[in-house]
Amino acid sequence: MSLHQNYLFENLKDSNNVLIAGIGGGFDIYSGLPFYFNLRKQGKKVHLANLSFVRMSDSTAKEVFPDCSVVTKDDEKKVMKYYFPEKYLCEYLATIGIEEKIYCFERTGAKPLKAAYAYLVDKFSIDTIILVDGGTDSLLFGDEEELGTPIEDIASMKAVYDLKIPKTYLVCLGFGVDTYHGVSHYRFLENVASLTKNEGYLGAIQLFKKMDEVQKFLDAIEFANKKMNAYPSIVVNSIASSLLGFYGDHHKTFRTYGSKLWINPIMSMYWCFELEKVMKLNQYHHLIGDTTRAEEIRLILSKYRSKLTSLRPNLKIPI
Repeated sequence: MSLHQNYLFENLKDSNNVLIAGIGGGFDIYSGLPFYFNLRKQGKKVHLANLSFVRMSDSTAKEVFPDCSVVTKDDEKKVMKYYFPEKYLCEYLATIGIEEKIYCFERTGAKPLKAAYAYLVDKFSIDTIILVDGGTDSLLFGDEEELGTPIEDIASMKAVYDLKIPKTYLVCLGFGVDTYHGVSHYRFLENVASLTKNEGYLGAIQLFKKMDEVQKFLDAIEFANKKMNAYPSIVVNSIASSLLGFYGDHHKTFRTYGSKLWINPIMSMYWCFELEKVMKLNQYHHLIGDTTRAEEIRLILSKYRSKLTSLRPNLKIPI
């Protein structure tokens, strides 16, 4: 490796069939779009998946495997019609000439998620999976004072980790957005340091609005905002604010009014990790492999934390 190289993209050079998957629900798959566009530009076959907050039985999406449905631009919801981020992403991609499907996982336990991921791996001969977290709480190990919203993240990470395919990665975009959920970014950076020791940290990639991939990412966010003006995403709109050069307590959506934000340049930076090495430092993933419902994970995590003699307290970054 040399200064002009990036560890993650070097590892992806011989990847052919890549699955990019949002792990935390909602708009996480949007945070993977710069990777999606770049890898397609390189000539790789790229597929999209997302753990969804949409109950697919309330839509016209076709279930192709238990707890996994395929969403297209033509699908509709029967209730809460305005909330369908995956459909709107497909619609946006169609406007730029890309007919894409998004495979949506139900919010469930690690075991059915593993089976659904295995289905996609087999269907598309996937050799590489990039898991995307809009935010950074997926990198918390379990003994921090606050964990943010870990249930969906850890279910997805555990599912893919247990598949044991050769190349699996975790990328986080949105440093600072999880403050809204009580996450200590001091602890996030401490965990990055731990992953640096075991060579699981693959470095950071700064996004800039002048990049073609990033401009399309911003356009996709604006497209979804217009379609879902009653419920715009806090996370991706915060990242967009960072990319557009805003700083501090800037509110792009009415959903954050009344709270104090810290929009910052680091918010538009990818943090990249080897999933296997992240999971080896996670302290509770071994307890959730057989879970079939998200609520089971919540109960197991609560029980695990109740037995800890101490937690790493929330601290502010001392600068």
